[in-house]
Parts: sequence; C-alpha cells; structure tokens
Amino acid sequence: MPSETRTPGHAMTLGPAERIGPAWGKLVLIAIAIAGLTAAWRYTPLAHYVAPERLIDWAHAVGETRWAPFVVMAAYTPAAFVMFPRPLITLFAVIAFGPVLGFVCGLVGILGAALATYYAGRVMPARTVRHLIGDKLNDMTVVLRQRGLLACFAMRVVPAAPFAVEGIAAGAVRIKVWHYSLGTLLGMAPGTLTTSVFGDQIQTALEDPSRINYWLIAAVVVLFAVLIAIVRRWFLKQQRLAHQAARGQLT
Repeated sequence: MPSETRTPGHAMTLGPAERIGPAWGKLVLIAIAIAGLTAAWRYTPLAHYVAPERLIDWAHAVGETRWAPFVVMAAYTPAAFVMFPRPLITLFAVIAFGPVLGFVCGLVGILGAALATYYAGRVMPARTVRHLIGDKLNDMTVVLRQRGLLACFAMRVVPAAPFAVEGIAAGAVRIKVWHYSLGTLLGMAPGTLTTSVFGDQIQTALEDPSRINYWLIAAVVVLFAVLIAIVRRWFLKQQRLAHQAARGQLT
C-alpha cells in the first residue's frame, strides 16, 4: 500500500508505485465509439453536414458572437480532464476569431485548464494520484521539485504524460503556482502558435489555395521540431540524473 508523508513545506511524497493493468473497459468503449462514428460517417448524411466549408461558415458565425471567446476558453478545462485534443479547440478558435485572437484564447484557455488540473492534484489523496499516474510519477516528480519552472516548461514542450496527468502531478508535489503557470505558458506557446499557423493556413487553403504560405509553415515546423529535440534531451538528462540519485540513496 502506498505511503504518504508530508514535508514541512506540505509537499506530497509518494511511496513505491503500484503497477496498474490496462483499462480494458475503457478501451472497449473507445473502440465501440470509433466504430459507431465510422458507421455514422459512412451510412448517414453526417459527412455532408460536417464538410469543411460548413464548419468554416459555422465557426465564422460563432466568432461574431461577443461571448464566444469566453466559451471557447472555458472549453479547454473539461477537454483536459476527458483528454479531448486541445489542438482541435485551438483550430476552431483560429478560424472563428482569427490567428491573433485565436492564439490568445488558446493560451488563456490552456492556462485555465492547467490550473484546474493543478488544484485537482493538490486536493486528491496520494493513492488516487498514484493510480492516475502510475510508474511515470517517480522521476518526473523529482525533476519537478528540483527544477521547478524549467521542468514545467520542458514538461509542456515535450509531454511526459497526458496534459491533465502532468498538472495533477505538479499539484500533488506542491511546486510553486507561479513556476507552474509561467512554465505552462512558455511551454505551451510554441505548440499553440504552430496550431494557430496551421489553422490560419488551412482556412486559406479552403478559401484560396494560391495564397498558402508554404515557407511560413515550413519555418514553424522546423523551429518547433528543433525546440522539441533540445528540450527533450535536457528533460531526459534530468530524469536520468534523478533516477541515479534515487538509486544512490537506496544503496
């Protein structure tokens, strides 16, 4: 049974991880849902109603509503907990509000979702956190404690676990809120910017393919790939050092 202790700074320390088997029930439900959506797409008028032109027209109509940006920003929080793809919300925001406002809405919404998962991790029992995160918690939480802001930034650029799981882990180990928030903003900005550029270019391709800026797309992809490679190398090094330090303490 996992042990739970609290240091004077109220940081949570978790005992050895319990190995958790695959969630077969969830996998079956996901498979059924995918099969159902595939059948609906194939044998019903669904494909006609969700054609790209219709989606863009709908997004533009939504974008003309004053309260729409707030709804889109709020949508990131439940999406984080159910692991709905955030880039799809960002793409919608970019098409509805334009690349600049769509990018801002995306970052603000992501930060709100990140803080929601962080505070969820702070109030969850240690055993619940362990079951959610499993073996991935050990080295990752050590790096979060030791590196704070830099670790949060790296974790968001190169995810070590699903978005909500990372936030819950950060809350469970009680890293500073401003470290977590700033690290999340800085770490999520490159990916959100990339999604915004793609969303803008997708809309351009549907409206006038001759106006597509392939150089912009290539530059964003290359820069993002280089950033991921650098940050991933640093984060893996920090995890390896944390693992070696933990083994040294046990021997």
